[in-house]
Amino acid sequence: MTKTPQDIILAPIITERSMEIIELRKYTFRVAKGAGKIEIGKAVEALFPGTKVQDVNTMNVRGRLRRRGRDTGYTASWKKAIVTLKEGSKGIEFFESML
Repeated sequence: MTKTPQDIILAPIITERSMEIIELRKYTFRVAKGAGKIEIGKAVEALFPGTKVQDVNTMNVRGRLRRRGRDTGYTASWKKAIVTLKEGSKGIEFFESML
């Protein structure tokens, strides 16, 4: 079964840190846990026409311990990708409209 770009790139990550690194042409996304760096780069280029990916850094984020009264559990673990675009490439309007 082939994955569509929408199956790979799940959501943008909007934090203070992710907004600061946009100036360095780095964009942060929540991605599918099974997605590889090459798949993520192709998905970004497919979803955002005019962008050219230079580099993809990924990391697995562990679930955190949370309590609700006396019950304890963990939040779900997930994968994060920081995508760096090439110098001449077009930026991603969604992030740049938030600056």
